[in-house]
Amino acid sequence: MPIWATSMPQALEMIKEAVQGERNDELFYDELIKLAPSQEQVSIIESIRNDERGHNKMFREMYRALTGQEITGVSSEQYTKVQSYTEGLQQALMGELAAVEKYRNIWFGLPPGIYKDTVQGIILDEVKHASKYNYLLMMSRTKGKDPVGD
Repeated sequence: MPIWATSMPQALEMIKEAVQGERNDELFYDELIKLAPSQEQVSIIESIRNDERGHNKMFREMYRALTGQEITGVSSEQYTKVQSYTEGLQQALMGELAAVEKYRNIWFGLPPGIYKDTVQGIILDEVKHASKYNYLLMMSRTKGKDPVGD
């Protein structure tokens, strides 16, 4: 069996874990939005948050369709408050990249068809989010500087 193989039960458990952490994700995005220094940055983070809400709904519906059960419970992981905007952006970037890895493993465990295609779309969104967070980090780090002249 290839090392990248994920069984269907493993994929379903990973979907459940991804959904259960949603409360911490909401708190994190709300804090980051409050710390954003401009309306442009607020809008970018809100668009990412809204995509994530959609992903969550898709994962819940997928889980229900594949198992006949609802996802219940929440993560026991404690929420850590954001210390600064830049630190929050770095944390968000790494979170998006980690999601790509996790969702890729879910993708490996699903049969060909709509669910696999849906997860592929979610993975592409996570890559897009990582690019947006890179952009926000660049803006944050070059604030007041001429990025071309440095």
